[in-house]
Amino acid sequence: MNEILPPAGERPLRAMWLLNHSAARRFEIPMLKRMGIDEIFLPKSFPSDPTFRSASIDWSEDANLSIPTHDLALLNSIDWYSGGTREGWEVANRHFDVVFFIVHTHHLLEQIAYRFEGIALWRAYGLQKSSSYDLLVNQFRDGRLRHAIDTLGSRFYFAEAYPHLADDEPEYLKSRRLCLPLGIAQDGKLSAWEGHLKQIMFVCPDIALNTYYSGIYDAFKRDFGDLPHIIGGAQPLIVDDDTVLGFVTAEQHTHNMTQSRVMFYHGTEPNHVHYHPFEAIQTGMPLLFMAGGLLDKLGGVDLPGRCRSIGEARRKLQQVLGGNQRLIDNLCSTQKKLLDPMKAESCLPHWKSGFITIRSRLAALKLEKTSRPMVPRKKRVAVCLPIGYQGGTLRGARMLAHAIWLGSCHAGEEAEVVMLYPADGDYTPESWKRLPQQIRRRVFSWRILDASEATRAMHYAGFTGWQPYAERFIIPDDGINQLQDCDLWVFVSDRLSLPLLPLRPYILMVYDYLQRYEAVMPPDHDRSFLDAARRAKQVWVTTLFTKNDALQYAGIKPQNVRKLPMLASEITRPNSSTSTDRYFLWPTNIGVHKNHGCATQALKIYYEELGGVWDCWITGISRNDLLSSELPQLVIMKEAFKTSRHLRNRVKWKGNLSDSGYRQTLAGAKFLWLPTRIDNGSFSAVEAAASGVPSMCANYPAMREMNCNFNLGLTWMNVDDPDQMARQLKSMETQAAALRHQLRDSDCLAGNRLDDLASPYWQEIRECL
Repeated sequence: MNEILPPAGERPLRAMWLLNHSAARRFEIPMLKRMGIDEIFLPKSFPSDPTFRSASIDWSEDANLSIPTHDLALLNSIDWYSGGTREGWEVANRHFDVVFFIVHTHHLLEQIAYRFEGIALWRAYGLQKSSSYDLLVNQFRDGRLRHAIDTLGSRFYFAEAYPHLADDEPEYLKSRRLCLPLGIAQDGKLSAWEGHLKQIMFVCPDIALNTYYSGIYDAFKRDFGDLPHIIGGAQPLIVDDDTVLGFVTAEQHTHNMTQSRVMFYHGTEPNHVHYHPFEAIQTGMPLLFMAGGLLDKLGGVDLPGRCRSIGEARRKLQQVLGGNQRLIDNLCSTQKKLLDPMKAESCLPHWKSGFITIRSRLAALKLEKTSRPMVPRKKRVAVCLPIGYQGGTLRGARMLAHAIWLGSCHAGEEAEVVMLYPADGDYTPESWKRLPQQIRRRVFSWRILDASEATRAMHYAGFTGWQPYAERFIIPDDGINQLQDCDLWVFVSDRLSLPLLPLRPYILMVYDYLQRYEAVMPPDHDRSFLDAARRAKQVWVTTLFTKNDALQYAGIKPQNVRKLPMLASEITRPNSSTSTDRYFLWPTNIGVHKNHGCATQALKIYYEELGGVWDCWITGISRNDLLSSELPQLVIMKEAFKTSRHLRNRVKWKGNLSDSGYRQTLAGAKFLWLPTRIDNGSFSAVEAAASGVPSMCANYPAMREMNCNFNLGLTWMNVDDPDQMARQLKSMETQAAALRHQLRDSDCLAGNRLDDLASPYWQEIRECL
């Protein structure tokens, strides 16, 4: 029956009980119903983790939920332990008032703090005596959990299962304590104990996986291994011991509980107790247990089953195994006292008091919401170039900012987007010509803080539990407030020279991990880059190739990597070229992956041996930058130009052209030549196809993805074989016209324009806001 009824006219409270512990669920769901909560959501999945050995899934409460079917289906599809989804929390806010949760990782508590509007109950069942909930909060040194608890404020409760758990916790937990005692369900008649088998029943799970339990197992074997015994408990890995049972059927478990002569419980933890000692008492089996544990607090101090030493435990075990009926009767008649505080009627007054507090807080929240309705401000997102990028990365940053803003508009949630660029970058008005006027721009510079300065800054920002994990940190100084007026930071590339002070959550757009394949930087020089990616809220990539590198090389957690579509908004087909020059175009820079040595050798063969008739125009870099450089990857190129008259005559250096100049030059080219060995795919091939210009390039994974996505009709070449490259250059003299005609009859951007692809970008942004 309901012990607490809702006020007349109000809908009943609903709760999300986001746990899967079978024994706790059997007790707490009936208790919630006695509190007047008849509609309860239970999660339908849990982590594949040995610590969830007692977990199960229960669908029975779904029938009692009077929420729309499609909302329930969405809730049931979500992995809540990983934090849930924005859509899931929107549904939760429409229908639910209270959420019960445990902290398995930091994600769920963070999501509850920033997305759920009701009461949050951290269900605390007790930890090992060497730990505490404060330590659990502060194991995340970036202060995430403490900040989440502070953000929840009066909506947060430390829902302790035993009334002493918060005694030694700091004030921020102790002041929010709410005692909701854990009990034992009386949900069925148990088989009676008979004790015909002269053996000890001992329970110890995860022996081969968990050092804590393997230590308990070793101690039991050392102290009692010569006595007849069986060992129950789930064992994910087989243990080489015939007494370790592993998985057993329900029938076999009942047989073990009713026929074993005695149960021994090792636990000396003062804040946690397992379920099986109570199951033994309910069955009627004699229980011997060690002193000093939570059973003492539950009334076991004066019981004959309590053992103050291993020697005393051994003597009593031998007596029970030997059939000492007087001791057996004494144990069985007295140990029932341990069940008294676990009975529902004993726990009920605390639950009533707790839910009076919860209902009062909910009423206050409702009053605050109606009396002071909040006018939501627009979300503000910063898109930041961490260094003075030009060319493709600059174009990508512009398109990214545009996509985020456009996606927010499509969703009816127009955001403010700010484009940040470094003060020492060589930018002109032409650089921002294609940036929508709705996107504001700011100049910034990097500021370095030492550990003490970083700690103060984080504490002032509300991260009171944050501790520095490096000697120095960087923050973007925009002359306003270190970019804190923005809700989220998006950095275009991972090139952060020092750890970023996480005043706000941030995302990294990472186009490639070239250093995995090419010596583009000294060994370990990318350590700070990889660390920045691992600490990011999300890492965005645009190809499966880079996604695999992010997972395998950078070591980023799979749930933090998002593959998003390549954007193609800035491409416009230029006017038909009237140039009479016959040339192919090679856009390049001084990067080692650009393959200058092999490419130059191929050009030399093309002109000197195959009689090539088309000139090669090089853009993106000047002659002096390439041929005067002492970089190892350019030595072969420099020597080839010194010795080859054909190269000096037929290769034309166009330098770093403006956007419009490049597009016009590209339009007049016979084809685009891309001898790069590997990267995230060259977007210049898409630009070329949009201008009706064919491309020839290396056959590597990212380029194959781009060819498929944009239908580029690429011609492939082996960029490590100068002879083959030269022959392919020669063949393009006869093939290029037909390839150009095919491209002019197709639209490589169909379905790939920014307007079509902006929404996925905003969806990911929403998940991080």
